[in-house]
Amino acid sequence: MTRDPGGAGSATVAAVDLGASSGRVMLGHVSPGVLHLEAVARFSNEPVRTPDGLHWSLLELYARAVDGLRTAVRIGGDLAGVAVDSWAVDYGLIQDGRLLGVPYHYRDEVRGQGVQQVHAVVPQAELYRRTGLQFLPFNTVYQLAADPWVSKADHLLLIPDLMSFLLTGRLATERTNASTTGLLDVHAGGWDEDLIERLRLPREVFGDLVDPGDVLGPLLPHVADSVGSGELTVSAVGSHDTASAVVAVPIQTDDAAYVSCGTWGLVGLELDKPVVTEASRSANFTNEGGVDGRIRFLTNVMGTWLLSESMRTWERQGHGETLPTLLAAAQDVSHDAPIFDVQDPRFLPPGDMPARIVEWFHERATAPPRERPAVVRCIVESMAQAFAEALDNAAELSGRVVRTVHVVGGGALNHLLCQAVADRSGRRVLAGPVEATALGNVLIQARTAGAIAGGLEMLRRLVADTQEIAQFEPRIGSARTTR
Repeated sequence: MTRDPGGAGSATVAAVDLGASSGRVMLGHVSPGVLHLEAVARFSNEPVRTPDGLHWSLLELYARAVDGLRTAVRIGGDLAGVAVDSWAVDYGLIQDGRLLGVPYHYRDEVRGQGVQQVHAVVPQAELYRRTGLQFLPFNTVYQLAADPWVSKADHLLLIPDLMSFLLTGRLATERTNASTTGLLDVHAGGWDEDLIERLRLPREVFGDLVDPGDVLGPLLPHVADSVGSGELTVSAVGSHDTASAVVAVPIQTDDAAYVSCGTWGLVGLELDKPVVTEASRSANFTNEGGVDGRIRFLTNVMGTWLLSESMRTWERQGHGETLPTLLAAAQDVSHDAPIFDVQDPRFLPPGDMPARIVEWFHERATAPPRERPAVVRCIVESMAQAFAEALDNAAELSGRVVRTVHVVGGGALNHLLCQAVADRSGRRVLAGPVEATALGNVLIQARTAGAIAGGLEMLRRLVADTQEIAQFEPRIGSARTTR
């Protein structure tokens, strides 16, 4: 990798950060005491429904990413590198260097059809002891059990690995994202060979594992020509977006937890060793790989998906308010708003969230919120309650004391939500950075390039010193303090 012309100890890198609803290409400028992001491309990530199900628009995402890299090269000059992160569990299949079909979306209705097939061979309790992975019906292992095309493939690539393959031609699987498949040995850190054999999955499709900081290779010639740089090198970072986000959580004490809040809310702790007890399995906590060999001990809670899908429904109905407008109006709604279970499976697929929320309350003979600001307040308070309960569980299961909660990602901009988390958890909330995933991506690239050095604690110190962080204290008389 080459360094930025700004001099030794500085680097400018490009981060391709793909979320479940949007993507972006960011320039990161890093040197000792400096950490700055510059957005050069933003684009939507809308699924496409075809007769056989719900798919990701992968080739459109790839095209937008290449366009963004072209802009990054034009603006940033001699970049020190590029890396890709994205959501987990979904994959593409490669045969003779070609992509077999378009990757399915994990919200596709048939993605969970392999659950019974897997559990008939390996009971869920044993699966958890081996992989440490929480039960989600769309985990990769369940998708593969019901996928007839896997037997025809040479390689399986998770989404960020697939994007890196399209950029470089390198077939490799980054370890933090591999840990979300349900096929990685949580103790040894490699593919669980016995589990793969018992499930009769083709071993050859599970390729070489690489770690954050490993260099994948230069751009393919036609990609280099397209972006205008023959020197750009692609490396691995924490390619699971939450793994990158956790790198940029400005944790400064041992009593801190995090909520990486976007489409999903990932609520948990960073640990040195996995927790694979029956209690943690029952609470549906996962042990996923983190950067530098850490463990992300967390659980998935429905996040801002509930708000974004509600906004889409209201937009289709002709209502023109923006989310910031509704959040401002929701401030004036009583914080004693009714609470619903955001984890109810009915809220997972796309669709009319407000109607589903009404249905949930009607089933329990409880009056639902009616006006749009009241629905928004209800969603926010229900998310906060679910986050608070997950924080309590994380502390109890790990034996850790949690006094501070870092909210990072898009949810950090939602001050109503952050205050509700503080109130309902009874803990101080530090909100920010918003672009935690891109920052984590950039930090690992900069370390790989030699612009900065040190472990995660030093990288987080740089985040704490350079990024805007808002603070929320639990209010007297709030939901937690009045228990």
